[in-house]
Amino acid sequence: QVQLVESGGGLVQAGDSLSLSCVASGRTIRTYVMAWFRQAPGEEREFVAGISWSGQSTRYADSVEGRFTVSRDNYKNTLYLQMNSLKPEDTAVYYCSARENIVIRTTDSEYDYWGQGTQVTVSS
Repeated sequence: QVQLVESGGGLVQAGDSLSLSCVASGRTIRTYVMAWFRQAPGEEREFVAGISWSGQSTRYADSVEGRFTVSRDNYKNTLYLQMNSLKPEDTAVYYCSARENIVIRTTDSEYDYWGQGTQVTVSS
């Protein structure tokens, strides 16, 4: 079992930056694909960014490409999401997830473990 705990959410203004972290415990995530998803009120959960076990491969949603950066530190068992140039439409609960596989997928049903989420609110 893997437990994931996100932190770093908050209320910011449009154009600001915010950094999220996700600490894993229970088992090492060294061989897991990790990803960030988000869910806005009334919307389905959507893929934001994913990263391979080595960190050498990443994948982003078109809506965040060029503004968000996903990274990981396997020694610290931690996943990160650096969010720059935030927009009001980025407002959502952000979830960390882990997948016992080597391929980055964009569908939430493909992921095995989930955190409880952290709220990000961007005001205009």
